Amino acid sequence: MELFDQHRQQLVEAEAPLAARMRPRRLDEFVGQDHIIGQGRLLRRAIQADQLSSLIFYGPPGTGKTTLARIIANTTHAHFISINAVLDGVKDIREAIATAQDKRGLYGQKTILFVDEVHRFNKAQQDALLPWVENGTVILIGATTENPYFEVNKALVSRSRLFQLRSLDEHDLRQIVAQALADGDRGYGKLNVQLAPDALDHLVNVANGDARAVLNALELAIETTPRNPTGSTQITLDVAEESIQRRAVLYDKEGDVHFDTISAFIKSVRGSDPDAALYWLARMVYAGEDPRFIFRRLVILASEDIGLGDPQAVVVVTACAEAFDRIGMPEGRYPLAQATLYLATAPKSNSVMGFFDALASVERDRESDIPTHLRDANRDKNSFGHGAGYLYPHAYRDHWVAQQYLPGSLQGQVFYQPSNQGYEETIQQQVARQREAQLAALVEGVGVALPEVLTFSPTHSSSDRWLQRTISQTGERLAEVRDRLFALAQPQRHHLILDLNAGSGLLTWEALRRVPEGGVYACVRTQTDAAALIEQAAVLPDLARPTVIRSTMAELPHRFAEIEPALRVDHLIGRNVLLSELDKATAMQSLVMLLRPQGKMTLAESVPRYTQRIYRLLDADRLGTKLYKRLALAEEAIYQDDADPMVNWDIETLTSLFSAIAPAAKVQLEITHTDLRVTPALLDRWFQPGQARPSYGDRLAHRLTDKDVTTVRDLVTKTLSQQVVKWEGAIAFIQLQKTD
Repeated sequence: MELFDQHRQQLVEAEAPLAARMRPRRLDEFVGQDHIIGQGRLLRRAIQADQLSSLIFYGPPGTGKTTLARIIANTTHAHFISINAVLDGVKDIREAIATAQDKRGLYGQKTILFVDEVHRFNKAQQDALLPWVENGTVILIGATTENPYFEVNKALVSRSRLFQLRSLDEHDLRQIVAQALADGDRGYGKLNVQLAPDALDHLVNVANGDARAVLNALELAIETTPRNPTGSTQITLDVAEESIQRRAVLYDKEGDVHFDTISAFIKSVRGSDPDAALYWLARMVYAGEDPRFIFRRLVILASEDIGLGDPQAVVVVTACAEAFDRIGMPEGRYPLAQATLYLATAPKSNSVMGFFDALASVERDRESDIPTHLRDANRDKNSFGHGAGYLYPHAYRDHWVAQQYLPGSLQGQVFYQPSNQGYEETIQQQVARQREAQLAALVEGVGVALPEVLTFSPTHSSSDRWLQRTISQTGERLAEVRDRLFALAQPQRHHLILDLNAGSGLLTWEALRRVPEGGVYACVRTQTDAAALIEQAAVLPDLARPTVIRSTMAELPHRFAEIEPALRVDHLIGRNVLLSELDKATAMQSLVMLLRPQGKMTLAESVPRYTQRIYRLLDADRLGTKLYKRLALAEEAIYQDDADPMVNWDIETLTSLFSAIAPAAKVQLEITHTDLRVTPALLDRWFQPGQARPSYGDRLAHRLTDKDVTTVRDLVTKTLSQQVVKWEGAIAFIQLQKTD
């Protein structure tokens, strides 16, 4: 029986479509999706280390979701079970769970359960999986073309890592075609296939990022084209066009692409970009979207985003919608495009949103009584005086009179705020004049009590964020620098980051939080720092830990290549990387080589040349004018020492250095002011001789006598010890992007 099964399997594989035969079997054969399985990425490391947790692959058809699962099946030591949510049900899930329990109990072997089209499972079927995923009986790998946050059980999603696969780019598809033409076992390597360049361009273009589509078209072209007398198969542009004639557009009327495309369309119309609006409209029409759905959204936009900026907008759109209902498709595309262009080019105003301010006021505030003069006078005017005092506007000039219309508790509240766009600009002036007159009448007490002063709609101000902290101000400043660096770098979750001067790990730990599906490398200078980082990282799972590299900046490219040959990172990030480098230009040029094309370097460098001068904290009269001047000259000379790598550079030096590496580099200097307490320990660091680096006192001694240095030290100690001083510093934030 096994022989028959094996023979049948061989026949199935031999007769399978080209796309199935060419499915990659190893990671090295996989094309595309470098953002999740490239060298150094978390998923690749997990597959290679056989340390997988539950995964969900989400992306368009033909991008490699099922292929990745099969590669995992070929790589892992775990038992692999595959089911399809379209064909299988709860019975198959139970059988898979039973097998997993046997493997776990008898052999201690893990089981990976791959569920293709996992979003097709109903809630009961997904719930049947949950307890076994939660207790580790199976490791779930799901594949779906639908957004898992909407289509997959939230409990399953929360227990899985989600990886989004992108449509393949042109380079990827060309590489896949080349593999199929070169592979003699599974592809057409044994045939002499001549694929014309323009034919390849057509196949790649129309496939629209779908590997399966380009391989199916290639197979059809080759199989239906007879060989010429020389024995070769010529695939011309005409043949390619016959093989794949129409671009397949990914568009599910209940899925992500549907909502994302209509969102892009509406935002383009709102943003007054008629070109973009027509493009997104064409995408929807091409994909078969219901034009009535598009018209419905346009009618909403005509009121929400244009409103009284152009009162005719809603008239035009509803007229176009009615015209469409009369003529249908395909001619109905004309009124659809007309409505789109009218709204995209109309003046915009969202003043109708004032209604929702009023609605919020109704929901939030205590219900206010209707003013007596606005009440219905037909029923109880004589008994309760309802309607008494009402001023009939048509009895006055311009058919308007100032009087109270809002409840007393809301007097002065503004809900409608006219824009200055289009027709509404005239309304803005009219409303403003009437409000001014109304306020004046109310202030004078015409028939009503004095109201509150006129204000705008209530704003939702956030509460004070500056809470008392338990860390020092220095710690606060470091946290600000860290946050600023990552705001400039903007890493994505799958990126690789190299912290160039990890030290205490300030940037390393934040990098780990920012790139959970990527990887982090941390460079330290000393064994002590390396040991500390490794010890702190021990609490993390193996795959989530940073790779610690002990190296100088000059040696780092070589050391990194020893650990990760040929790997390039997305981000180089660091604080005070250049501070002690003798040859800063060479160090930076070598570090940039560690970046992949379009990779970024983001640095925060303290610039000692601009730091606070101690003599400026002293009273010149108490020191004596002559000594004070000599002290000032001596201290300024410290920061002009061309032989000292910490002070022999400034902002101009940095700008010149990084502009030479990347002309578009940005260097921004930020002056900082912090409160510094002058402690005895700090005074010792300033004046204690014999330290690893010459102290402030040692440097003063080059230009002052020992007696002068003692006098300065005594005055500093007497006047500054335990005092909080304003300390000025400077940080240069540097941004650079590699272009090649």
